[in-house]
Amino acid sequence: MAEDPGAVFDAHVRAEFAERSVEATMATMTDAPYVTHVPALTGGHGRDEVRQFYATWFVGRWPADMQVTQISRTVGQDRVIDELIATFTHDVEMPALLPGIAPTGRKVSLAHVVVMGIVDGKVAYEHIYWDQASLLVQVGLLDPAKLPVVGAEQVSKLRDPTLPSNELIHRAERRKG
Repeated sequence: MAEDPGAVFDAHVRAEFAERSVEATMATMTDAPYVTHVPALTGGHGRDEVRQFYATWFVGRWPADMQVTQISRTVGQDRVIDELIATFTHDVEMPALLPGIAPTGRKVSLAHVVVMGIVDGKVAYEHIYWDQASLLVQVGLLDPAKLPVVGAEQVSKLRDPTLPSNELIHRAERRKG
């Protein structure tokens, strides 16, 4: 029987974030994987590029207080989709998410969606999504008062769907009036 795709996903993430091991991470992947962090276009294509990405810019390049909370998981025959919330203090350089940005010391709560393809019990690809504007607001590089963007409010709304909706629309209407 084929390995549970959710277990493959969890082993991969454990190798990245708990073990912080490039070799353990690569052991969970196919011979020709690719990783795409969509908002920042970071990652790699092919085993050598992915290994280089993990070794240089990803594995071990996370704040010590990083916490990941799963909101939902969808498992298909060859795919796992997780909706996650990552919280951390931006106290280290994070080239995979914020290339060229020095640590700001600010707290971040960031929603992510990870689409992971599984082939023969190994990770074939990852498509990772987050709202870069939300991240930039939270680290102090984007002013939400001037644009229709929000910061950690996204995570608050995910955790509590009864919070008000349409706040950016109402703010824009107040400006018109």
